[in-house]
Amino acid sequence: MQLQQRINAFSKLGDFLSQFTKKGIQKKDDIEYNELFFDGFNHQIKLAEEYNGWFTKENILYSLENWSNLLINKLLSDWLVKYNFNNIESKKVAVIMAGNIPLVGFHDFISVLLSGHNVLVKQSSNDKHLLPYLAKYLEHVEPEFKGSITFTEDKLNGFDGVIATGSNNTARYFEYYFKGKPSIIRKNRNSVAVLSGNESEEDLKNLSEDIFRYYGLGCRNVSKLFVPIDYNFDDFFRAMYDWNPIINKAKYANNYDYNKAVYLMSEFNLLENGFLMLKEDESYASPIATLFYETYNRKEQLYQKIKADSELIQCIVADGFIENEIPFGDTQNPSLKDYADNVDTIEFLLKI
Repeated sequence: MQLQQRINAFSKLGDFLSQFTKKGIQKKDDIEYNELFFDGFNHQIKLAEEYNGWFTKENILYSLENWSNLLINKLLSDWLVKYNFNNIESKKVAVIMAGNIPLVGFHDFISVLLSGHNVLVKQSSNDKHLLPYLAKYLEHVEPEFKGSITFTEDKLNGFDGVIATGSNNTARYFEYYFKGKPSIIRKNRNSVAVLSGNESEEDLKNLSEDIFRYYGLGCRNVSKLFVPIDYNFDDFFRAMYDWNPIINKAKYANNYDYNKAVYLMSEFNLLENGFLMLKEDESYASPIATLFYETYNRKEQLYQKIKADSELIQCIVADGFIENEIPFGDTQNPSLKDYADNVDTIEFLLKI
């Protein structure tokens, strides 16, 4: 199968996904195999929501809309144009996926297939409904994908390379288990925002999207703030207010109540507004419903600290602070070229 065939197939998948957006679900007349797949995928969305309490319909549709905006022929072609796919020998690549947010492993999935390899997928039990159905759609719009996509719940065997995403603990297991195989093994990372105190109301409202989308469960969610000494959080809390209905989500509220009780019993100083707690802490990984913060005096010192801790950080949200920073509100809208942990997945796949 030629590269353009693969691109065309994913572009058609993008067209199919364009029916599922944040504004709602609306069936279109010009989508290939829609009569066969539309109602079934709608049912898979409901199953995903019922099975995983963190996967609300709103968040699932948010993810689907983002992918529909990326799976466009021109964007896919522009992404892949710099790579040389000539004479690639097809291998079997295992992809072990996390399950913290909907379709979190989809970029690895499409990278393997677009590179001309076969993919062996081991999904998280928390996110097992959406991807297999989309894989079936792919096989219908491009029959040559049949036999290239395998899902398993068993022990992985017969693969030539692996991409595995998990926690720091599972990463140690992966490194041992997959030693001797070409691999990308991802560990815990978190995202941070650097505030100057001069942010506009719009900047801070956009930042709230980076904090609360997917309940803060993604590695691209901001879990820590760096703020100037004597920073006044009043404007920050006002900008967060539109997200106050999040406390009505039972799983989120339970985490909020539990963590607040732990902090109060430990006599930590907290700032909170009824649905978000701010705690001064040097760590990067904050619990659900909590945002850590750390103060800085000089930007140069903070710059050096963030550089030194780069392996712990996925995204840096800021305005004019550091190279490769992300604008406020954009962490959950990565481009196809935004590789997790800054490891070029396509380059890795071409060298297996």
